[in-house]
Amino acid sequence: MTAEGFLEGRRLQMARGVLLQCIMGGYPPARFYGSDDGDLALVPDPAQIHRLPWSSQPRALAICDADELTGDSSPLSTRGQLKAVIARYAALGLAPVVATELEFFVFAPNPDPTQPFQPPLGLDGRREDGHSAFSVSSNNGLRPFFNEVYECMAALGLPRDTFMHEMGVSQFEINLLHGDPLLLADQTLLFKHLLKEVALKHGLTVVCMAKPLAHTPGSSMHIHQSIVEIGTGRNVFSDKAGEPTATFRHFIGGQQAGMADFTALFAPNVNSYQRLCHPFASPNNACWSHDNRAAGLRIPASSPVARRVENRLPGADANPYLAIAASLAAGLYGIENKLEPSEPIQGEFVVPDNLSLPCTLHAALERLKRSQLAKELFGKEFIEGYIASKTMELTSFFDEITPWERRVLAAQA
Repeated sequence: MTAEGFLEGRRLQMARGVLLQCIMGGYPPARFYGSDDGDLALVPDPAQIHRLPWSSQPRALAICDADELTGDSSPLSTRGQLKAVIARYAALGLAPVVATELEFFVFAPNPDPTQPFQPPLGLDGRREDGHSAFSVSSNNGLRPFFNEVYECMAALGLPRDTFMHEMGVSQFEINLLHGDPLLLADQTLLFKHLLKEVALKHGLTVVCMAKPLAHTPGSSMHIHQSIVEIGTGRNVFSDKAGEPTATFRHFIGGQQAGMADFTALFAPNVNSYQRLCHPFASPNNACWSHDNRAAGLRIPASSPVARRVENRLPGADANPYLAIAASLAAGLYGIENKLEPSEPIQGEFVVPDNLSLPCTLHAALERLKRSQLAKELFGKEFIEGYIASKTMELTSFFDEITPWERRVLAAQA
């Protein structure tokens, strides 16, 4: 839209089916989004209009709500779904607080997708070999890129907590500061967009796939969650003596109750399960623990005022609005129904059958299809439309024969 049209308040409309467009560009049957495929209104959030600092021409980006022409939020909008979950907490006098940890890889350009990704050439003319995890000097070869990333984050008002080199080859992580869930989802979206745009300027490729390299840790989007009272700001996970509360237990119980049903929302792509099935601290389970990274739900070591639950299942490829909404909705379901969690686990452990999770996209979609809880919390229209879109993607994947199949199976009798 032109700047003039935007400033005049001209309404931007979009076909309803676009919200169910799959990643290859196609659409599920029209019955999933209304046979007329009528328009939605894109309503900009006044707090999320940003001049794009990396653009050589004056350009701006506005994050919008997708609303029906009646003015109601579209049930197909993941941002709308998150706002609805936050409103359910507010009705109880509560406000969730979240923070996201986003991991990503920085690679050289990869024009041939049949070839593996490679780290970029550093300023010393070498490619990283994977021995730089948590090093203070590991990203010196990418300093011009990261300098512009920091500058653009400041220009967009994206506060950062910590930035570090992660375990993978040319893999990095940012921790965004905790705050309002909708704000954090917006910030996570903006940061991922920023990363890719700035990388292109520097002749690099940023990849937020869950598992872009074999034999290497994948990329997560851990979600840290706590709940405070509206008005007082008190963390309801801790009592006056600093001990965990019943609300804390019930929140964990709800997370456990919803994790298997919601796996397809946290791990939305075929590649997501490459990360989960080769864990490297990416646990595919609904166990919970005090500070054990093998558990899907981890309680980080903290003071009582900062007591929180970390959901370690979502990957960097997850939709931040949907992943945060699903995690918080499950926790609220536990609070409202006073669900008790399992016993916490410590050390090495075997995952009980009732706390194991789907390990393929097909299994996750089948579980979501059977979930009455998902339809109750997100609505039948959204869940059925999401499954239809993801089923198209899975079918497209099965339409291709992989190099592994040709290499290993072609010689078999």
